Amino acid sequence: MRRVTFIITAIILIISSCKKEKNFSGDSSLRLAFSTDTVTFDTVFTAIGSATKKLMVYNRNGDDLKIGSIRLKNGSSSVFSINVDGHAGHSFNDVEILNDDSLYIFVKATIDPNKGSNPFLVEDELIFSTNGNEQKVLLTAYGQNAIYIVADQTVGSFPKFKIVADSLQETHWTAEKPYVIYGYALIDSYGTLVIEPGTRIYIHNGGGIWAYSEGQLIIDGTLENPVTIQGDRLEHSYDDEAGQWDRIWLMEARQNCGHSINNAIIKNGFIGIQAERFVKNNYEFLNITNTVIDNMSGMGIYTNLYSAYIGNVSIRHCGQYAMALTGGGSYVVGHSTIANNWAGTIRNTPSLYFDNLYYNAEDGNYYPIDFDFTMNNSIVYGNLADEFKTDFYKEAATDTSYKFNNCIIRTKRKSQEEIFSECLFNKDPMFTDYNLGDLHPDSLSPAIGFGNPSYAIGDLQFDIEGTSRSTRADAGCLQSKF
Repeated sequence: MRRVTFIITAIILIISSCKKEKNFSGDSSLRLAFSTDTVTFDTVFTAIGSATKKLMVYNRNGDDLKIGSIRLKNGSSSVFSINVDGHAGHSFNDVEILNDDSLYIFVKATIDPNKGSNPFLVEDELIFSTNGNEQKVLLTAYGQNAIYIVADQTVGSFPKFKIVADSLQETHWTAEKPYVIYGYALIDSYGTLVIEPGTRIYIHNGGGIWAYSEGQLIIDGTLENPVTIQGDRLEHSYDDEAGQWDRIWLMEARQNCGHSINNAIIKNGFIGIQAERFVKNNYEFLNITNTVIDNMSGMGIYTNLYSAYIGNVSIRHCGQYAMALTGGGSYVVGHSTIANNWAGTIRNTPSLYFDNLYYNAEDGNYYPIDFDFTMNNSIVYGNLADEFKTDFYKEAATDTSYKFNNCIIRTKRKSQEEIFSECLFNKDPMFTDYNLGDLHPDSLSPAIGFGNPSYAIGDLQFDIEGTSRSTRADAGCLQSKF
């Protein structure tokens, strides 16, 4: 019996002597490695529910490490929780990870997707503190019950996109649920996207809506139920934050399938609408009517070698041009208001700009293109001394003409009488409250009755809010309430 006891004791001593002694390094330059830098819960929750993901943590430093803390940035208020070594919680201390070893961390998200106060994208950070240095892994999950358009393709240098209307396909977006776009929602050649009244579209940072060559975008809102397009940050601090998303990008339209935007509110992006010839000729006018473009860090409307009809449109607060029409083209603007008291950064560009030079990327040369523009019963005003400039290439073979009729415009070019007919120069249009976006002419505004009734016809018989112009035509997109 003593012999057996002796043998067992000897074995235990041998095993103990072979066991590696832990020697935790205090070197602050040593870092952990992770299986991913972002744990994404890409399942759309349809009820109060949860999902779990795995994160691997690796120690590849040649020394044992003791992780001082692993914690969620938002602590116990986070929708996420973590499980480390079989224990669930929001923070853990002194977690050991030996050299060339790994650690499993399970991350759980629990969300009520029908809670309207949730942001669309719920985020938190998992923070690892080791020997005084911090490393972070981003945690993201969808926070509301919505239709999520997540970019999944790239081609060349184009931005990442997801096709929402394929070739020969007509897709309809409705008001039933909001749409949330990550990346670009792309309309392919010969595809059509129809956005119906009341549809709400929220676009994540850097994303947008893109109609590729000969695709077609139709935004078909109504006065009572406009289509809204804005950033996906729902906190009140982002209500008036410009530059939250990229742009609506429209390439050339095929015959009888022009792009149209009616009764839309487009706000807080970089460029509201960008329309340009890309690989083929553009065969149709872009129609923008009864639309508000507000608070763009770049431009409100930008075109290149295009043609457009713009009626009852409001463009306010742009960091660069409110309307830049370049590369030639043909344009008619009626009863529209450009109001640009941008104060976010220094603005050196005028609100309204024209040029007639088209750049051909294939040969690297510029070519002058015919340009024709008419603006009636409209307002162009802002906080610069001159809100209208042109840069035209003079060539006998190029026809360039532009005309302003019954407009209020801030410009230094008022001596050019052949350009301006019955216009009012450098007079404050006296909006009711520019800062709140109320561009109705105030009671003493010179815009009241300044428009010519002969231009208030067709779809311009009513202003952007549906008020009749039959007895009086005020300049701009809105009739005065007085």
